[in-house]
Amino acid sequence: MSNIKAIKRDSATSGAINKLRADGLIPAILYGGKNPNQKISIEKKQIANLINSENFLSKVLEIDIDGKKEKVLPRDVAYHVISEEPIHIDFMRIVSGKKIVIEIPVKFINHPDSPGLKRGGVLNIVRRKVELKCPAENIPDDIIIDLAGTDIGTSIKISSVKLSENVVPTITDRDFVIATVAAPTVIKEPEKPAEETTEGAEGEAPAEGAEAASKDGEASKKDEKGKEAATGDKKSTGDKKPEEKKAADKKPAEKK
Repeated sequence: MSNIKAIKRDSATSGAINKLRADGLIPAILYGGKNPNQKISIEKKQIANLINSENFLSKVLEIDIDGKKEKVLPRDVAYHVISEEPIHIDFMRIVSGKKIVIEIPVKFINHPDSPGLKRGGVLNIVRRKVELKCPAENIPDDIIIDLAGTDIGTSIKISSVKLSENVVPTITDRDFVIATVAAPTVIKEPEKPAEETTEGAEGEAPAEGAEAASKDGEASKKDEKGKEAATGDKKSTGDKKPEEKKAADKKPAEKK
């Protein structure tokens, strides 16, 4: 559990708050429980790494205010619009015996022990956080998902997750999916056959089929020429000259 030192602040004017930020402090407020709300400020450098962590808003912290320590839970962080630097934090006091609703990040372990992932499968994360209802003094840091033994087609549901005592998901009407091990999305193309290195493949010598086809083509051309010549001869011998035709027409008919 992280321990953070904070100091009380009385003024809430915009000028005083801007001065705090200029001095490297983050204004914050502490609320909840029977005690009244408390205005505090925290050094940015001692909380910067915690704010950037994924589970900051679900991590129990211990705040030390003038020697008095309290367990708190960060509930909200406001950021500057341009610089995106944290400018205000809300902390809630943890009251023993009370239950709170909180989102807990999901953590996956044993990736190398998953047969499905070894064979090129993909871990498809459906929920990176799960909303839980749990006692304020028993908030888990994360939800552990063990991938050992998972194969392609495996669907990891909330029912397969071991939760602490009195910790339950807020969704109770269905066994929802947290992640799946899916088949690869990219299909590997088969390797192309090696190129032939024979003379025919390189074009240095014609293939037997090509040579035969060439010879057949030449023979067919010769046959066509021969047919044309024969046809021409028939036409020339069968047709009569115009003079002979006229002479035949002029012959007188024989007398009976």
